[in-house]
Amino acid sequence: MKNILLLCTGNSCRSVLAEAYMTAASHGAWQAFSAGSAPTGQVHPMALATLRDLGLPSEGFRSKSWDEFAQADAPQMDVIVTVCDNAAGEVCPVWPGHPTSFHWPFPDPAAFEGNTEQTAAHFHAVMKLIQKQLDGFIADTQNS
Repeated sequence: MKNILLLCTGNSCRSVLAEAYMTAASHGAWQAFSAGSAPTGQVHPMALATLRDLGLPSEGFRSKSWDEFAQADAPQMDVIVTVCDNAAGEVCPVWPGHPTSFHWPFPDPAAFEGNTEQTAAHFHAVMKLIQKQLDGFIADTQNS
């Protein structure tokens, strides 16, 4: 099993959605983790609702700092992915093992303004983008 770390600024939406989906969709090939450069301290309730709507695990997620994954006792990452432009432009910690890195920016669903139905639809639209990107990544890594 390989490890992938998905980074965002707040670690409240995109990175958590990607973490949940990647772990489930890779069927044991990848263990996904998520973190943020400036964690909000909580996972956005609509992110958790989106995961539940799709039948994905929604328990146990927390908004945490990427510093946790730069520690000597942290899991060694094979791949690091930034999922927002802010995190991509920040100075990241030095990751042990020099993992491969990618930048896959997705719209920030937490910044969306609308009623509950519109917000839920926006979260689902962003999740579809995340799923498409991760499905392609999983297929590419299975074939290499």
